[in-house]
Amino acid sequence: MRTRFDATQRALAIGLVLSVTLVAFETTAVITALPTITDELHGISLYGTTIAAYMLADLIALVWSSETADRRGVRLPFLVCIGVFIAGLIVAATAQTMVLVVVGRFLQGAGSGGFAPLAYISVRRAFPEDRQASMYAYLSAGWVLPSLIAPALSGAVTDAFGWRWVFIGIVPLAAAVALLTAKAMRSMTAAEHIDDRRPSRLPRAVQAASGVGLIAFGMQGRNLIAAGVLSIAGLAIALPALRTLWPAGVFRAKRGLPAIVAVRFLVTATFLGVDSFIPLAADRLHGARPIAQGFVVAGSAVFWSTGQAYAARRGDRLSPRRGATTGFGLMLLGVAAAAPVLAPSWPLALTFVGWCIGGLGIGILFNPTTVASMSYATDGREGEISSQIHLADSLGFGVMSIVGGATVALSDHTSLSLQGALGINFALAAILASVGMIAARGVRSHGEAALA
Repeated sequence: MRTRFDATQRALAIGLVLSVTLVAFETTAVITALPTITDELHGISLYGTTIAAYMLADLIALVWSSETADRRGVRLPFLVCIGVFIAGLIVAATAQTMVLVVVGRFLQGAGSGGFAPLAYISVRRAFPEDRQASMYAYLSAGWVLPSLIAPALSGAVTDAFGWRWVFIGIVPLAAAVALLTAKAMRSMTAAEHIDDRRPSRLPRAVQAASGVGLIAFGMQGRNLIAAGVLSIAGLAIALPALRTLWPAGVFRAKRGLPAIVAVRFLVTATFLGVDSFIPLAADRLHGARPIAQGFVVAGSAVFWSTGQAYAARRGDRLSPRRGATTGFGLMLLGVAAAAPVLAPSWPLALTFVGWCIGGLGIGILFNPTTVASMSYATDGREGEISSQIHLADSLGFGVMSIVGGATVALSDHTSLSLQGALGINFALAAILASVGMIAARGVRSHGEAALA
């Protein structure tokens, strides 16, 4: 029999799910409107940068919020993050150039970056162990409703009033979530035994983001020599920082937590390599309206949550290793099923169905790897482990945004067609999923690794 939630836990659960729902609504709505934004502001060359800016800011914020939560509790970083998030919405809504949209998205990423790790920390600290897996599934379910209504609503708002109202409309929702969730977090405090003398991880996070950002800047340029030099310099800056922020052995998917982190990087990169560029294909290759562009990828988010719910119900019967391997297999199948969207004659309805397979795959992978990763967290160090996992998620999204955005930018000023650019992105996603199936062999929970 599962442990029942008390009144405080129920309130916190609602607040956490609403926080995730807010981020999901914003992410889905903005991706739907982004092709229209780039058309109006003549910023197709910054399409990938807009996505990457969000992810790089997310990278820094998740480390800061996790570290602050370990030392001072979750409420303070939550309030700071949601305040920055609202500021980013206002900047983007009033932007007159694509550069200011990028700035707004950076602030939105800096704000929303703290929500996911803070939610994981809260689950670990405030809920009984037998309910934690289901809580992770509930958090994922926060994506379902936005995935169903945000594309339609964003598309309708964009058509009727303009894309700026997509950002403006989210501001009151964010304020309401801030009031409810912060109140529920009031009873949560930092663990008393934390050693505050530990060096901060934030400088390393900034270093990693700066390196990745330098790579992004270089790959968006038209000079291939300069792009190569900047990319090499960015790698030299980012890799040492990542070796410090991540557990040793990530780059070779060492058994245990390092393999889990590696798998999360690979799966998020795979997902974004397809999910963020299907709406662009629907817009430029199929001439779809904004409302249709968003609906094409809506099913993947719904099936992501479905996959997580399935994995949570299976519990101990679905090992982390099996969940990861199955997830990557389904994602590889989903990439193949979605790729025909590059043909203008291919029905978008079939792309919708095909990419649902990819969403199911990442969902089945996420819950077992989340539970397995948090099994390595000791009391008061939940933020450190959470930040490592979410850093992998954020970096996977960010790196693929950079690479994918660079190919799209090339199609804007070279002989490379948009179909060719998107085809490269889809092929990279398939390669990453294949590598992920190999890395998944090392995925183990703390208990499994100790017995091995």
